[in-house]
Amino acid sequence: MTIVTGIAMYAVIWWIVLFAVLPWGVRPTTEPGGRGQMAGAPEKPMMGKKVLWTTLAAAVVWLIIFGIVQSDFLPVRDALPMPSPR
Repeated sequence: MTIVTGIAMYAVIWWIVLFAVLPWGVRPTTEPGGRGQMAGAPEKPMMGKKVLWTTLAAAVVWLIIFGIVQSDFLPVRDALPMPSPR
């Protein structure tokens, strides 16, 4: 796995994990429209904590995938088409 592939894979994993983490601890506002918000807007979104948890969880998932690819546990390289020699 090249460094560019690793970074791209981490970015994709990070966004997927972020969407999984976003609903954690969401409590809707008690006053609908009280502070210029929609009724379903979270009262305290806690985005800093969610970004931290996303980064940590994505790193763990990336390390697992990296280990599988590097160890040839699943033959990933055999599934890729090889360029024909010229």
